[in-house]
Amino acid sequence: MRKHWIDNLRWTTVVLVLIYHVFYFYNNKGVFGGIGGFVDDPMKQPQDVVMYILYPWFMMLLFLVAGISARYSLEKHSAKEFIKSRTLKLLVPSTIGLFLFHWMTGYFNTRIANPFAGLPFIIRWLLYAVSGTGPLWFIQDLWLFSLLLVLVKKIDGRDRFCNWCSKTPSWMIILLGLLVWIGSQALIMHPRVESADGLYNLYKPLTYFIPFLLGYFVFSHDAVQEKVEKMHIPMLIFAVIACVALIWTGWGEDNTSPQFLSGWLNCLYAWLMILAMLGCFKARFDNTNKFATYMTQSSFGIYIVHYLIIAGLGTVLKEYTVLAPWAIYSILLVAVLLFSPALYEFMRRIPFVRWCVLGIKKENGSR
Repeated sequence: MRKHWIDNLRWTTVVLVLIYHVFYFYNNKGVFGGIGGFVDDPMKQPQDVVMYILYPWFMMLLFLVAGISARYSLEKHSAKEFIKSRTLKLLVPSTIGLFLFHWMTGYFNTRIANPFAGLPFIIRWLLYAVSGTGPLWFIQDLWLFSLLLVLVKKIDGRDRFCNWCSKTPSWMIILLGLLVWIGSQALIMHPRVESADGLYNLYKPLTYFIPFLLGYFVFSHDAVQEKVEKMHIPMLIFAVIACVALIWTGWGEDNTSPQFLSGWLNCLYAWLMILAMLGCFKARFDNTNKFATYMTQSSFGIYIVHYLIIAGLGTVLKEYTVLAPWAIYSILLVAVLLFSPALYEFMRRIPFVRWCVLGIKKENGSR
């Protein structure tokens, strides 16, 4: 039987990513990317609180859910079939798709600094494509993790370790948050400007591989899911308390800096919120309807295309209008929530485009 709560949790988190990127695009906390805030003082742009609330946990949660889904997929498909499907869905859009679609995002990403001015168009197009990776780092990481998972599964060929993990007690589930903290310590605390350190800190391979493996080995089991469900209310309460403490002590800082992310309070909040979200959706959202079914099928594609809308329209609203900030946020938020599904629906109907950008072979195929 399909677990609708996992589907609902996944697409809901994707929607939160869209909302996060609206506020991220105009942040003034020093977070890399975007086009800057509406005031210079990082203490005086309160709407940036959305980043402090969401960023610590929502991508970790997506990787953990991806690990759960990988477990279920490998129970039904061979390793070869698994890698083939993941390559189409993840690697093709994040490589070939860059040159067909995401180069436009790269144009907006580099527009202010304009480092490619004067170069021949073909060179600029290639550089724009590379610069347009944006949120696709997530599916690039996920493809790599899928390859590594196949190797890990061969080591645990009889699933002995995985079956042992099904007996994880509630207290151990909570203490697994220590692994999140350990993973955050692998970040480069003082990245060198002229190096790949910043790129490493963006992809955070160990930080995100840990929740992916936890999803596969631990949280894919019904027994563990039931334990998380039973503790969801206290986990939510403690997560809210940790969130308030994190914002109170860290307000004004770059909430994506390695120093901030590796802090014990950030990791504690992240893990508590992950457990709370898992438990809440297991307890209250294990159902579906037409809208939820559509979002389950389409959220991945919506995630892939959404950032072009933010980068394009977000730039126009700030640079070419005199609208108040609240109006700019409102327009961009509504636009990304409405136009992203529309753009996805348009693109999935174009044969070659849907393969390159969305990883879909057929219009009525898996989305």
